[in-house]
Amino acid sequence: MKRKNLILALIIFFLIFIPYCKKYEEETGETLSYPLTKTVEQVDDYFGVKVKDPYRWMEDDQSEEVKQWVEVQNKLTFSYLERIPFREAIKRRVSEVYNYPKCSAPFRAGEYYFFYKNDGLQNQSVIYIKKGLEGKEEVFLDPNKLSEDGTVRIDLISFSRDDRYVVYSQSEAGSDWRELRVMEIESRKELDDRIRWVKFTDAAWFDDGFFYSGFDRPEEGKELSEANKFQKIFYHRLNSPQEKDTLVYEDPLHPLRYKRASITEDGRFLILSISEGTHGNELYSAKLGQGKIEFKPLIQGFEFNSSVIDNIGSKFLVYTNADAPNYKLVLLDPENPEKENWEVVIPEREEALTGVGSVGERIFCSYLKDATTRVYEYELDGKLVREIEMPALGSASGFYGKKEDNITFYTFESFMIPPVIYKYDLQSGKSEVYFRTQVPFNPEDYVVKQVFYSSKDGTRVPMFIVHRKGLKLNGKNPTLLYAYGGFNISMVPRFDPTIVVILENGGVYAMPNIRGGGEYGEKWHRGGMLLNKQNVFDDFIAAAEYLINEKYTSKERLAISGASNGGLLVGASMTQRPELFKVAFPAVGVMDMLRFHKFTVGWGWVVEYGSSETEEHFRNLYSYSPLHNIKEGVSYPATLVTTADHDDRVVPAHSYKFIATLQKKHKGTNPVLIRIETRSGHGASSTSKRIEEIADKFAFMFFNMKIKPKY
Repeated sequence: MKRKNLILALIIFFLIFIPYCKKYEEETGETLSYPLTKTVEQVDDYFGVKVKDPYRWMEDDQSEEVKQWVEVQNKLTFSYLERIPFREAIKRRVSEVYNYPKCSAPFRAGEYYFFYKNDGLQNQSVIYIKKGLEGKEEVFLDPNKLSEDGTVRIDLISFSRDDRYVVYSQSEAGSDWRELRVMEIESRKELDDRIRWVKFTDAAWFDDGFFYSGFDRPEEGKELSEANKFQKIFYHRLNSPQEKDTLVYEDPLHPLRYKRASITEDGRFLILSISEGTHGNELYSAKLGQGKIEFKPLIQGFEFNSSVIDNIGSKFLVYTNADAPNYKLVLLDPENPEKENWEVVIPEREEALTGVGSVGERIFCSYLKDATTRVYEYELDGKLVREIEMPALGSASGFYGKKEDNITFYTFESFMIPPVIYKYDLQSGKSEVYFRTQVPFNPEDYVVKQVFYSSKDGTRVPMFIVHRKGLKLNGKNPTLLYAYGGFNISMVPRFDPTIVVILENGGVYAMPNIRGGGEYGEKWHRGGMLLNKQNVFDDFIAAAEYLINEKYTSKERLAISGASNGGLLVGASMTQRPELFKVAFPAVGVMDMLRFHKFTVGWGWVVEYGSSETEEHFRNLYSYSPLHNIKEGVSYPATLVTTADHDDRVVPAHSYKFIATLQKKHKGTNPVLIRIETRSGHGASSTSKRIEEIADKFAFMFFNMKIKPKY
């Protein structure tokens, strides 16, 4: 039987792929052959518009045909990459600049402090524990010992109220699916508790157990593609099987909603957040310890985003953009939750309030001013205590802890400032360096600047530009333009050592803060969502034109990159303006805008994109969907699509269908290829896989720009 299956597979391979190779000659004179992928007669009718979907069969990620197609495409791609003479030298250099100790800020549970640390090239960061800040560091959990390929990841989720136990999640091969486990901290003994089929969940401790969000077990074989529906809230009691967990909340009438539970620090209130997607949510609360849990509404409707920071007595401190596009902080009485009864603690201001934390009876508010962080400390009644001075323009994160804490930690970084962890004293207001990252190159050799340019409709858009000091603006510099543009996610200055490989070869790295993000509050977000999505692409294209006009680079030396929603950005930009870019890197992108909502948690993005099931949004989505806007006979940029077999957020079928269409219709000498990682997900599942993918992209970029790196 095995021999018969093998013969059948070989027959399918030769019949489908080999006879249908489309060839073109590269400028090197070599011949590159594309498999002409099988097509099917699939036509969908959207409000009278007939839309062909010839690669629908690729949505079945478990089929033998798809697996064979993946194998053939990878063979083609890696044979191309292997011909790049400096590929290994690039990989060595990426490894060198990435090889330095990395550490997270510590966080306290009882008398212990926990933190993540990576010696440099470990596939996963190790979780350490020490008694007090001056205690001896010991390994608490080391995920690197759990798999041979280093693709098992562990994250601490939450500590029990008595700090005796910790819930942690374990995931494999980059999948969003998590398994929750429990460990006793003092003894380091792992309990037998196993909670499966959860994703996007907290673990909210109460009594001798915790609340969590869970899905039904998916159909076997469809774990990575089936739409995830009917998320519910359960309560798990320690030392009991998952089958005995108590159902706390469900909503059978609305299968496509997220539900998330949290508990106030004093343990008195259970907070329930319900959302129909990635934007907008409702809030409910329930008093604990009074028998049956009964939720009462705090904020209803899905127009705004709101979250409970903590409670002050019987009232809730709520971070919200309700009637405040830049967000504000209010005090809400659950007995009188109507808006007219809210007490404004910290009013909306000109800058976007992007995060709020509470530590030691103080409130810490993080604002963005032109995409760089400003942090202010307030008393619980909203009285300003002080602004926390940052060492430079960059981004800061942290400022978390408990009410009894008198210190907290935060991390500051920028494009060329490696992360520095500061310990902050709440009484004195002084910051002192706790950990300073040392990197194997000199960040002082490079300069970071912020410019502003005009988009197509005149909107003023900021952009960060990084390059070596003394760089000549002669229009010949290899440039990587990276952006995201969606889901209210702000792109702030972060340290990425790998971009040095571009910079030290005379290159430029540019990151515009385009609409769709949260850099300027909800107005900026809404300016790039739903029917306004074209603004995002216009902003990105205008950034490219600025870099060319200002002589940073040229069309022949410009590469564009983005992942997930950013992959959509790259796909739409390269299909709208193919002549503007030399190289394109759409990573794990949402490429089929007509069917994204049918897989895993794609339904949650309808609030951001709209749905093809309504006519107005169908016509908008169809106008820019990367898959549906590839034109016959057009020369597209040299393209390296990247995806992974365990990406269960943006399923790889998006990338499969896009590259199959591109290979069929593209005309010209630029290669259009796909790199499909194994045992990886929505982002590299290990350090080694991350380094290999980045190195391949940089090698592909330099090779197609006809640049020989100095290594």
